[in-house]
Amino acid sequence: MHNRPSAELAQRNMRYSFVLKNGYYMAFKYSSKTDNFLEEQIDPNKEVIDRVTDLSMLRLFEIYLEGCPQLLLQLYTLMEHGPTSFSQYAAIMVSCCAISWSTVDFQIALRKSLPDKNLLSGLCPKLTYFFYKLFTLSSWMMSGVLLLLLNVKIALFLLLFLWFLGIIWAFKNQTHFCASISMEFLYRIVVGFILVFTFFNIKGQNTKCPMSCYYIVRVLATLGILIMFWVCPPPVFNSDYFILISITIVLPLFLGIIFLIVYYGIFHPNRREDKKPDEIDGKPVQRDCRIRYFLME
Repeated sequence: MHNRPSAELAQRNMRYSFVLKNGYYMAFKYSSKTDNFLEEQIDPNKEVIDRVTDLSMLRLFEIYLEGCPQLLLQLYTLMEHGPTSFSQYAAIMVSCCAISWSTVDFQIALRKSLPDKNLLSGLCPKLTYFFYKLFTLSSWMMSGVLLLLLNVKIALFLLLFLWFLGIIWAFKNQTHFCASISMEFLYRIVVGFILVFTFFNIKGQNTKCPMSCYYIVRVLATLGILIMFWVCPPPVFNSDYFILISITIVLPLFLGIIFLIVYYGIFHPNRREDKKPDEIDGKPVQRDCRIRYFLME
């Protein structure tokens, strides 16, 4: 039981040490070895960016796998028993912000590693993307906790059903990110879990249609939960809080959709048509870009 976490920690430490070592090389030794550097087949700068992107995705996985269940538990405790201190509200806000920022961090790193994509630069695009994730995530978390208060079995069934749909979507896209079949299955299971809480581009491709379908389902599910909440209110709730809770769920979802539209309508970096497909880690050229080869080493 203790070998697996140790192995994962060792693997992550190896990635961090590689990034630090090669980052130091690029920062302090690149200028003095320019001639030799140009003769090398592998670009160390590109390799460092690729490893940073892998680390960013690993952090994304970790924070969703650990942070989202903990956040659900925090909200459930708060709504069932009431607040006990200001620290509860602060912990919930920090958790929401940390989970949302992890997706922003991954988007920034991913676009640096894909040569056919423009960078996600500037404060406004980053903040817009962050608030889109923050508001949609917080609304869905509140909806999930509300359903837990209404009926635990129905809530668990819905979450497991959405997880199953996410896994099916990952299998349908036929991802090839890992070196072995078993690890690839594990990757798809993790992606399915993330899709329960937020939309995740699993292959770096155009996702306009899948994202639209995803958030249409999200809106319908949220409305269905609110209807159940109004028709069969839980006994622990005072009727005076019904309107407040409904606003707390609907308003962030509405704001999140607005930020989503603004980001993809104004700030989303366009694809570079003049760039060639990516060549990474000695792999042949593929149109699916570097993200196809995540964790292949």
